[in-house]
Amino acid sequence: MFATGLWREHGGGRSAGLPTGRYPGVDLEERITAFTSGLDRHGRYRQPDREERRAAAEGLGLLLDGRPREAGKRLAGAGLHLTGLTDRATGRRYAEISEAADTGDSDSGGGSVRGWGRAYVDLSAPARWSVQVPHPVADTDSERLGVGVLRGASGGVLVLAGAHREAGEDGAADVAHRRDTVFHALCDELVDRRMPGIQVHGFADDSVPGTDAVVSTGRGRHGLPQARGLARALRAQGLEVCRAWARSCELEGRTNVQGRRAAAEEVPFLHLEFSRSVRTDRERTEQVAAATAAVAADWP
Repeated sequence: MFATGLWREHGGGRSAGLPTGRYPGVDLEERITAFTSGLDRHGRYRQPDREERRAAAEGLGLLLDGRPREAGKRLAGAGLHLTGLTDRATGRRYAEISEAADTGDSDSGGGSVRGWGRAYVDLSAPARWSVQVPHPVADTDSERLGVGVLRGASGGVLVLAGAHREAGEDGAADVAHRRDTVFHALCDELVDRRMPGIQVHGFADDSVPGTDAVVSTGRGRHGLPQARGLARALRAQGLEVCRAWARSCELEGRTNVQGRRAAAEEVPFLHLEFSRSVRTDRERTEQVAAATAAVAADWP
C-alpha cells in the first residue's frame, strides 16, 4: 500500500512529508529492468481510450499536488495503482504509478497487462523536471540510463513506456510519435506544469558512424543553454557529440510529439540519443547519466 503520510509545502512546491510508515526498500534499477525484461515486439499493447488517458494524467497531477489518496482513487479509474518505494541506492522515496496487475512486493516480474508503462515521482523534493524513456528494450539499456538520470538529481519524474515500440498495430506503441498513449498523457501533464523534460533514446553504432551522442532541443530551442552545457560535458568525457543546433544531425527528434508539445508551450526539452557502445558500457552510462542529471539539477 502507498503510505500517504503528511504532505507539506516545501521550497515553493509540494513534496512528501514524513510518512506514517516505512516504504519497502527496493533497488530501483533492478525493479525497472525486471519490468522491462518482459517487453518484446510481440508483447501486449492495448491503446487507452480518452477517459483512461485523462485519469492517468489527472492522477499524476493530484500526486504532484500532494494529494496522494485522491491520486490513487483517480488512477484506479484507469486501472493504475500507486505504490510507495524507497530506493536502496539513494535512500530516496518514490511513488510508483503502474498497472494494477503488474505490481508486487518483489523486484521480479516482467511486462505489463496493457503496455501502458510506469511513472516514478521523487517524493524527497518538489517535482521540477522529468526524464522520459519512450523505447525501453528497443533502445537497449535506455531504461538503465533513465534510472541513472533520475537518481542523479532530486525532484525528478521518470516516465517509462510499457511496451516495445513495435508492439501493437500500425505503430500504436511507438509512444514518441503518438499522442493517444498514457505515456504522452503523463508527459503532457508535466508540460502543463512547465516542467522541463529530458528524453533518452539509443541508436546502433553503424547507423550514425563516428558519433557517440546526438544532443538536440527537438522542435524548439528553449533548452538550448542546457543542451550546450551537456554537450560540453559529454565532449569532456571523450564522446563524439553531434550538436543539432550547430549543424544537421541524424536523429534530431524534431518529429517527437513530446518535444513538439514542449516547444508549443515554450518549455525546455532535450532529445538525447546515445550509441549502443555508450549504453552497454556500465562506466560510460554512469558518466553520461551524471552529466545529464547535472543539467536537471540546475533547472530552476
